[in-house]
Amino acid sequence: MLKTLLPAKRKLPFPETSTLLKSPFRQLTLTTEKPPKSNGNGIFESPEIHIGCWNVNGLRACLKKQTFLDFLAQDRFDIFCFNETKLQESMTTDLKDNFPQYKYQYWSCSRVKKGYSGVAILSKIEPISVKPGIDKRKHDDEGRVLTAEYETFYLVCSYIPNAGEGLVRLQYRVEEWDKDLKEYLKNLEKTGKSVIWIGDLNVVHQELDIHSFKGNEKCPGCTIEERSSFSATLNDGLVDTFRSLYPNVRKYTWFSQRRTDSRIKNRGWRLDYAIVSANFLPRVKDHIIYDTIMGSDHHPIELIISNNKI
Repeated sequence: MLKTLLPAKRKLPFPETSTLLKSPFRQLTLTTEKPPKSNGNGIFESPEIHIGCWNVNGLRACLKKQTFLDFLAQDRFDIFCFNETKLQESMTTDLKDNFPQYKYQYWSCSRVKKGYSGVAILSKIEPISVKPGIDKRKHDDEGRVLTAEYETFYLVCSYIPNAGEGLVRLQYRVEEWDKDLKEYLKNLEKTGKSVIWIGDLNVVHQELDIHSFKGNEKCPGCTIEERSSFSATLNDGLVDTFRSLYPNVRKYTWFSQRRTDSRIKNRGWRLDYAIVSANFLPRVKDHIIYDTIMGSDHHPIELIISNNKI
């Protein structure tokens, strides 16, 4: 039998044990056939909590790059999230030893396609609970979301679907995925804890978040539909931490590999975000974009938060 993911007396934002056994999440590809178990207290002892995140565009390839290994080897981060790992379940066990400083590792892999999507949360502190997906079977087989519950917040690591070449998934993205994810985040907040939503969100929100809108208005991640949908999500009590801290700064997290001069000419997009519940914003100390760290077509980001329970 699976253990209850959250204390029984609290209202759960996802199915209780009796329904979980029948839920689609048992079918998701993770490090085991069942949703990952955790029964820690989710308490950090340090005055600050450092959360890193990186779209690695294939984790196995990154493990062959020294810049990636050096960056991950530092003892800076309490939690590190990966997006677009492109792994299958059978690969995750062997990869765990590459990150020995993170005792607690959780992986979600795509079932619909090999070498596609996938996210992970690596943590030095054992979460109270961990679960994959957003409670919607039609979305969750792609391995795009992991949620870890800690003492005062939920960490939602996500790799949001791209609208695709020719915008073939645009309607799905804005009319189904975005709406269902928004509902999921709101349900987490209803438990009384704040949300940290981090990852490659595959959208350019403002003009400052791209080198130029001209010629890109119909590109995935840059359409008015995606930007408006993202605005609607933020307007429901969420805050873009980087833009809140640095309202006039141009910094990018993604550079096209199709153009070899994109980084030289600084023709980038900011696709990777750390979003928090509005009431959590006073705890945010900094948001860093490591735009000199190579290893992927994306750069890593870091969210630094105070451990004071404001």
